[in-house]
Amino acid sequence: MRGFRLAAAALLLPTWLAAHAQPEDLLPPKHRAAPIAQLPAKREAGAPRLIWPTSGAITARFGAPVKGLPNNGIDLAAFAGMTVHAAAAGKVVFAGKEPERFGQLIVIDHGGSWVTAYAYLGKVLVKEGQTIKARQIIARIGKSGEARRPGLHFELRKGTSPRNPAAYLPIRL
Repeated sequence: MRGFRLAAAALLLPTWLAAHAQPEDLLPPKHRAAPIAQLPAKREAGAPRLIWPTSGAITARFGAPVKGLPNNGIDLAAFAGMTVHAAAAGKVVFAGKEPERFGQLIVIDHGGSWVTAYAYLGKVLVKEGQTIKARQIIARIGKSGEARRPGLHFELRKGTSPRNPAAYLPIRL
């Protein structure tokens, strides 16, 4: 029924506008989906092959405003106590409490200036300097830092520049 209404609304538009209108354009602004950050056409050279660090739906997308600033990663819903896995092999360069926002935090160096960060953790299970394998359990989900509920904040960076992790993670069905 919705498709029919959108098609009928397109007939009411001027011809030049209807030719370029997308179904989304016909919805009132408050019902339009937020724009999704453009994914790179292909992976950057040297980027690590990532796996999802935990199961759970994305609750905050990359670039979405959080307290007036763009989200430098993605947030995943999860239950307290669930495991967090290393998204790729590497070396732990930080494991502990970050005093400002992220609470319990792990940062893993994957080489070539690529790092992943895992924040709002309940329990950290690795130590700085430890070499880890992809899929290795590194933490348990919790609620620390600015987190209001259990979940995981996950970032991918090249040097200090954030990248959209969703562009590097496998598609989930």
